[in-house]
Amino acid sequence: MSTDEHASTLWQVSSFDRLHEAAMRGHDRPTVVSSTLMAEIDALEKRQEASDALEVLAACIRLQEPALVYLRFAELVWPMTVFPAQMIYHAPRPLTEAPEPSLARVTSMAIEPPVVRPPGHPMSNRVAADDSYYSLAPALWRLALFGPRGRILNEIGGTAAYRVLRNPKVDDLPLPGALGPAAERLRRESATLKQIAGWPGMSMERASRLLNALYLGANLMVTRSTASARPDARRSLFGWLGGR
Repeated sequence: MSTDEHASTLWQVSSFDRLHEAAMRGHDRPTVVSSTLMAEIDALEKRQEASDALEVLAACIRLQEPALVYLRFAELVWPMTVFPAQMIYHAPRPLTEAPEPSLARVTSMAIEPPVVRPPGHPMSNRVAADDSYYSLAPALWRLALFGPRGRILNEIGGTAAYRVLRNPKVDDLPLPGALGPAAERLRRESATLKQIAGWPGMSMERASRLLNALYLGANLMVTRSTASARPDARRSLFGWLGGR
């Protein structure tokens, strides 16, 4: 899809402030996100990572907080409302249609409470048309593999070993090149980031991107074994799996 076709449904960065202000008028909804999510965003700001789209979306997924995230793709602003509990999002167009070169430069511009509600919500007045909601997993997967972040997400970094919970092919998610064999190997054995980076065809960046993608798809077990961690603690995307 061409940039002109995208521009017919997305906002120009130069017009963002005016269109954003107009979109905010007349909606009976909170104007700030929850204190829990705001604390996560504040922490990202202190690390100078508040514009990191993957970290911002990871915070929403981890906390199971719906939010409207404004993503910048080159000169276009892509409003994306994520609903982690339903693993769907609302947007003018699916993020999977974004040109791959633009993914390498995507940033987060702002985050707000949702304007729309997910399908099936009992208060249906702000439920959008069915065809404007999309599966969240493919969008997060593509952003993790091809977006600007080539480092492991903060939540799963540090001293840890990783294991894949299920075959990503079951979710119909692409595993180009060496990522397929690496994911298959992680189904059979746990490995550290450094070990994965040393496997055939892999590197530190490829290993980090793979782990980020698996984590955001709730398909990664993270095992902590340092003195500061709880004994035999195993952590997944949605909480503790064992050993408290």
